[in-house]
Amino acid sequence: MPVPLAPYPTPPVPFIQPNGNQSHLVCSGCRNLLLYPVGATSVCCAVCSVITSVPPPEMAQLVCGGCHTLLMYVRGATNVQCSCCHTVNLALEANQVAHVNCGNCRMLLMYQYGARSVKCAVCNFVTSIGAFPSTEQKVGA
Repeated sequence: MPVPLAPYPTPPVPFIQPNGNQSHLVCSGCRNLLLYPVGATSVCCAVCSVITSVPPPEMAQLVCGGCHTLLMYVRGATNVQCSCCHTVNLALEANQVAHVNCGNCRMLLMYQYGARSVKCAVCNFVTSIGAFPSTEQKVGA
């Protein structure tokens, strides 16, 4: 009877979705998926014992609509509360758009993230963005 040259393949491990207290990354040694607690700086793989460093979260910045303080936040957040004036600011990514009502005729206008104003095509009124953050609505990318 022939002897197998390689071990039998193991069945795939079911993917476990990380919860709010966990995150995941790929082991730099054996390429297995590793789950780790949020806040960890490195993870030791139980299979190959290689230590993989956890990348720092990517940060972004925005100016508070209430007090104009520069705020830093983890990229991907949808809302950022200012620690100075407690205004909840809408955090938009570069490929997202938002809506605001025209300051003159109240027509619903759509604009690109980062715009400081938008001109209404109906009445030609220029509406400033960020003056009333609660009237803005985020639309997915």
